[in-house]
Amino acid sequence: MEFMTGLKRTDYCGDLRIADAGRKVTLCGWVQRQRDLGSLIFIDLRDRTGIIQLAFDENTDKAVFEKAFSARSEYVLAAVGTVRERSAKNTDIPTGEIEIQVEELRVLAKSETPPFEIVENCPTAETTRLKYRYLDLRRPDLQKNILLRNKVMKITRDYFYENGFIEIETPMLMKSTPEGARDFLVPSRLHNGSFYALPQSPQLYKQISMVAGFDRYIQLARCFRDEDLRADRQPEFTQIDLEMSFVDVEDVLDMIEKYIHRVFKEAIDVDVPEKLPRLTYTEAMERYGSDKPDTRFDMELYDLSEAVASSEFVVFKSAIEAGGTVRGITAKNAVKTLSRKEIDKLTETAKGFGAKGLAWIRMTDDGIASSFAKFMTEDEMAAILKKAGAEKGDVVLIVADRKKSLVLSVLGALRCEVAKKLDIIKPGYNFLWITEFPFFDWDEDAQQFVAMHHPFTSPLDECLPYLETDKASVRAKAYDLVLNGIELSSGSIRITNSELQDRMFALLGLSKEEANEKFGFLLGAFKYGAPPHGGMGIGLDRLVMQMIGAESLRDVIAYPKLKDATEPMTDCPSPVDKEQLDVLGIEIKQQ
Repeated sequence: MEFMTGLKRTDYCGDLRIADAGRKVTLCGWVQRQRDLGSLIFIDLRDRTGIIQLAFDENTDKAVFEKAFSARSEYVLAAVGTVRERSAKNTDIPTGEIEIQVEELRVLAKSETPPFEIVENCPTAETTRLKYRYLDLRRPDLQKNILLRNKVMKITRDYFYENGFIEIETPMLMKSTPEGARDFLVPSRLHNGSFYALPQSPQLYKQISMVAGFDRYIQLARCFRDEDLRADRQPEFTQIDLEMSFVDVEDVLDMIEKYIHRVFKEAIDVDVPEKLPRLTYTEAMERYGSDKPDTRFDMELYDLSEAVASSEFVVFKSAIEAGGTVRGITAKNAVKTLSRKEIDKLTETAKGFGAKGLAWIRMTDDGIASSFAKFMTEDEMAAILKKAGAEKGDVVLIVADRKKSLVLSVLGALRCEVAKKLDIIKPGYNFLWITEFPFFDWDEDAQQFVAMHHPFTSPLDECLPYLETDKASVRAKAYDLVLNGIELSSGSIRITNSELQDRMFALLGLSKEEANEKFGFLLGAFKYGAPPHGGMGIGLDRLVMQMIGAESLRDVIAYPKLKDATEPMTDCPSPVDKEQLDVLGIEIKQQ
């Protein structure tokens, strides 16, 4: 092994071009591959900017040639040489017109044979790649993702700094408060039996920063939630967290729209409209069956209740008599793709989402095939088809239930499943604001209304007169930004009026004592002049994931966890010594 003594890197491998021909350069990197052609040796040298070819021939010093001969995949090299034009050009890489005629070569580190090839779209199982994440991260596609994430972070800071925001770090060890997900708890050695919590979000601290007079807060905040994982969820994630004083909903939305326009243009050269479309929560649910709809394809929901109101088909009849609804979606030109077998699969999917079943109509060349046609009159079936806008080649899927919310959500999920099967999801970036969320959510198990948001979310001004008398109609100054069916961010205008806050706590079943125990420090701060304020948190990981079209957050996070919340590289979580537990007064109870 040799050292860098006397050498200084002059350039990155992927930055050189034909205009650099004749220059003497010093490059450092890893061996992508070595090709021995006898009197000629070529080495593809790789760093985070790309690959360049090193050339060794009969004019190369013998000792240098022998080092090139011995170089293997993932060896770390330093090469000194002159940029020259290649005789056989490679149009697949940006540096394909040039190569380096090497004069000096140093082997800075040798490598064992890697457990998988360091290439884009590596087929090796993800668990293996995460065990050797330091090798996985050398892959050009993953490096591009991490570098894009870095670029997005810089653009984000630049934008908010330019708009008067102040970056304030909030504590990682904080009081456990109800945030909607399970906290990660940290035991205190100095206060035996007491615990810190890792922040699910900096919500309370950023509101206190508004009371403190900082006016505009920004932080790329690390957040933690102990919840079951999926492709777009990790136990720890990064949030672009912001708060603004003396604002209302329009001010926050305008600030974010301009940010989105800028970050997409500067990061990936995509033009996003400066004004993004909006739907209220009610409109989104009625049209798409989701509060985070994917609008890259059509297939909107429609109400069939009136069309089947007089039907004797027990599924429809019982739903309507119980005050429920019958709704459907139409999959255009889908009859070949949605065979009976595929519809059976969709029926099981619908049941998995809570439906009792799935009614269907297939408009075949031979006529109408349906799961319920024998229970319908010709006029009733015609009314359904007219409302569905169904023609030959189409498939109609119908869900009925006494609970409208269930019908909408099931059809919303089926809509996305069908779109994937039909391959009708258009490429692009479809943003959508969802506004005016319900303030309360009905809990079927508890048979009572519960908070849909954190308890400091402000209701719409026009809803104040009937907070106590018509909870189902109360809407919040809450808003989500959706991108291609993924919730990218959420936020709200906060309550700062103590009288209104007391009303909200009472409506949520929190006594003054309970409210003070959980939020006393924030309520105390509000007594000393709290400005009206609001903000939101944007998922940085999800933002980058959507930019590159990744399937999982693990593709944009350097050191992610698997679905079981483990990290194979460091083998965490792991047991700790009994002595460490004793100091904390903790005893492990086997489950």
